[in-house]
Amino acid sequence: MGFRDVWKEYMKNSSLHGAKFIVDEKYQYSEKFFWVVCVLISWMASVLLMQASLDAFQNNAISFVVETSFLDWKTHFPSIAICELWGVDHDFTLEEVLSELAYFRGESYHTVHECGGTDPIEGCLFSNYSQYAQLNANGMQRRNFNCCDYFFPMDTELGTCYTVNSIQTDNPKKIKMPMISDKYTGPGKLTLEILTEANIYILGEEDVPHLVAPKSEMLSVTPFISYYRVIAMKNIENDPETRDVNVAQRSCRYPDENILDVHKFYSYSACSVQCRKDAQLKICNCTSHLMPHTPTNLHCNITGLNCLNEHYEELSVVIPKWSSHGRKGVVCDCLPSCTEIDVSIVHDSKDKGIMSDAKGNRLAIAQVEIELSALPTERYKRNVVRGRLDLVGEFP
Repeated sequence: MGFRDVWKEYMKNSSLHGAKFIVDEKYQYSEKFFWVVCVLISWMASVLLMQASLDAFQNNAISFVVETSFLDWKTHFPSIAICELWGVDHDFTLEEVLSELAYFRGESYHTVHECGGTDPIEGCLFSNYSQYAQLNANGMQRRNFNCCDYFFPMDTELGTCYTVNSIQTDNPKKIKMPMISDKYTGPGKLTLEILTEANIYILGEEDVPHLVAPKSEMLSVTPFISYYRVIAMKNIENDPETRDVNVAQRSCRYPDENILDVHKFYSYSACSVQCRKDAQLKICNCTSHLMPHTPTNLHCNITGLNCLNEHYEELSVVIPKWSSHGRKGVVCDCLPSCTEIDVSIVHDSKDKGIMSDAKGNRLAIAQVEIELSALPTERYKRNVVRGRLDLVGEFP
């Protein structure tokens, strides 16, 4: 039996609709041609359908909706980070230099001009800046619980901050403060007493304080002032199957899907810090001495600080790739975290501090109250609408 006979036998017994009519000798050539056209069109349509299904799986596998079934939700209070701002006021030139090193914010005007010239002032530091910065610590206190039990140090590009309920801290025992709000407890509130000038950051548990944090995440406080901030927040709930969808399809990363070396867990803010570190290395061949998890041999000396100072405008702004033309800034295409929270400010107020000692003297304390305006009634939900099994089921 030749190939032609085998082919005819296969087509006669094929389950492909219309194939047997093509080789059946009792049909005229016009009818056979009709069935050839029909079979070809159906095959082409099947290919197009499979391509459309594959494209939908790759580009539209996730849907984002808003949930309102809020009665049984348990809302976790945001993570709170406290970073000392400037420390004690300094009056002398050298103290200004040391202050810039300990509380580095991207610029180092006094360090460069007083220590970077041909006639540096006595006592200048020319390297090992990170060792000096670590000698300074934050001071804070709260009445109802011991801060040292729940606030843990976190290395950031702003220096060492102290954070409660963050997964980025050096917390060996994984201790967390129970800060859950529900229909039984009502909206949560946290009261802090800060003994120095500081920046307070309101963050998700995977986020970190950074140089370009938005105002909604930060509150600057000084002693003798009472601060009251009311916030609203929305969480993101993820379908369990979201884990099975690759990062490019869902356009987000889970905290444990980390590709960074500056922090242990992934977040958008941590990714922006990584971009800034990479840009500093590219431009100045060194990094800020406060850059977290960076070997000391990569820290800038006085020459490197001068380079960072000269490129401050470029290194202090993060811009997406699509808007990089004609703009100065660090080009950074970071994906959001899959579990990030949306925090917005509802109300802000401040007043003179009312705390005093036994003699009636006002205490040099900043009292801060951060409160949820209400229990959330909405949250975002990331659903998988086209999983791998759905893709298989759609193919004919």
